[in-house]
Formats: sequence, structure tokens, C-alpha cells
Amino acid sequence: MNRTFIYHITKKDSPSTVESFLKERGYSRQIIIQLKKTRKGILVNDQWAYVKTPLSEGDIMTIHLEENTASEHIVPVSLPLNVVYEDQDILVLNKAADMPVHPSINNYENTLANGVASYYEKQGEAFVFRCINRLDRDTTGLLIIAKNALSASILSNQMKERKIHRTYLAVCAGTPVPDQGTLDAPIGRKEASAIERCVDFKNGERAVTHYQILKSCQDCSLVKLQLETGRTHQIRVHMQYLGHPLLGDYLYNPDYSRINRVALHSSELAFTHPITQVPLFFSAPLPSDMEDCFSDLSC
Repeated sequence: MNRTFIYHITKKDSPSTVESFLKERGYSRQIIIQLKKTRKGILVNDQWAYVKTPLSEGDIMTIHLEENTASEHIVPVSLPLNVVYEDQDILVLNKAADMPVHPSINNYENTLANGVASYYEKQGEAFVFRCINRLDRDTTGLLIIAKNALSASILSNQMKERKIHRTYLAVCAGTPVPDQGTLDAPIGRKEASAIERCVDFKNGERAVTHYQILKSCQDCSLVKLQLETGRTHQIRVHMQYLGHPLLGDYLYNPDYSRINRVALHSSELAFTHPITQVPLFFSAPLPSDMEDCFSDLSC
């Protein structure tokens, strides 16, 4: 997938070089190296330029990002996609349950990556799959796909700097007390398990989750959760540690009496657009199977 950017150099941008200007705007070292190898990848006033070319007020720099080869090992498969938003740089999707994000052993043609590859193949585009906020197979809701290397670089930095704000909804067992609070408990790999995580105050990495009870009904509650960190299984492990694990969680609470998958939904995303710098906010309603957890209870 190709993308062209045009920059008008102003007084505040000079003195600078092509390289320093691009780095300030989120271009990674790898992107700049690729631009150097691309015919007409970097033009200043319609002339081919080196990365060390100086820029002056009034110059016009044109950048051509080219990707003519799709992601390897991702087979395009037509799968239903719920597109929430799309422009030249990002794609925001509402992921369904029982859909892995990336291909893996025994999951070669049933992943979100397969569906996105097919979506762009039908448009005649070679697409490299870059998912910014990964969700587990059974977790539903919002995630961001970067459509080019620059948006991926900028959004990845936003994730590292905790500038992508994520809100989740979950159904947990029982009713946490107090009805809102913060879990600041480090998470590490569970001994003798390649998959499970646990709260580990000795070897774990810091993990912070804010929670708020929205609704309680007899034996379960609807919880709103916001993440400060992004550890593997963070919400699931923290809620188990609190004594109120998520319903339908095959690893940490295999109770399928009300729902047959982990009751977790990525409901809101707030972040700055990687190119336009416009603040963005997206929301996705609670899935019907999570709503049904409360259908036969007196709330």
C-alpha cells in the first residue's frame, strides 16, 4: 500500500536536514533507510534528495512510502469485518469473538489478519498487516490497524508512551468491594506454564488497572476497566487476583454457565491521529452475549 506525504518547509523547520525533519515527525530509522532505497522516495522541490540535504524555508518535500509486497504467510481469506473507521492511514475494527488476531499453529486462515488481507486484496492493494493494540482470541471490540509504516511507527510510540487510552467492559463473578479502585500489582509468567500469567511481586512487571462497577446482579457484575499498562492477560489476572475473575475465562475461571467465552470487550479507544494530529474517539457497544449474562437476573 503506497502513501505520499507533502511537507511545506517553514521558517521554524529550518535549519534542518531531511533526516532530522523526518525523525521529528515520527519516521523510524527503518523507514528512512527504505526511503533511501526507493526511487523518488525523497524529493525536495521535485528533485531527488539525500537524507543529509539541508532544508530551507519555502522548500517543498515530497515523501513516497511504497509497499508493493503483502505480508508473508498471511493468506487472504474473505471473513466478515466490522469496520468502524477508515482513512488513508488507519483502520479501526470491532473484532468479533472467536477470532485470533494473527496466524499461528492451527490458525492459518481464520484470523483477523486473513480477513484484512482479503479486504485489501479485493481493492487491489498489497497490504502489510500491522496491528497496534492486540486483543486475545475471545476478546471482542476495538483495535487499530496501521495502513502504512509511518502511521505504525507513530502509533507504536503512542502505545509505549501510554497515549492510546483503552477502556474495557467485562463481566466478573460476584461484586467487587469497594465498587471502584485501582489494582497496582506486577504480573509475570506463571511457573511451569507457557501461557498463564499471575500476580508476581518478586519477578513480575508493573501492571496498573483502574476498575469501576457499572451494574451488579446477584452473582455477577458489569465492570468498566481502564489500563495504564498493557501486560499479557492483565485484566483477567488482576480481576482473578481481586477475587472476582471474569466469566467464561478458560484459563482463570472456566465457568461457562452464562457465557461460552471470556466476558471481555474493548469498548473505547481514544488517541491522536498519527498523521493529522486530530484527537480521535471510538466506542463499540456491549456485545449481545455479554448483555445476556444479565438477562434473567433482577438488576
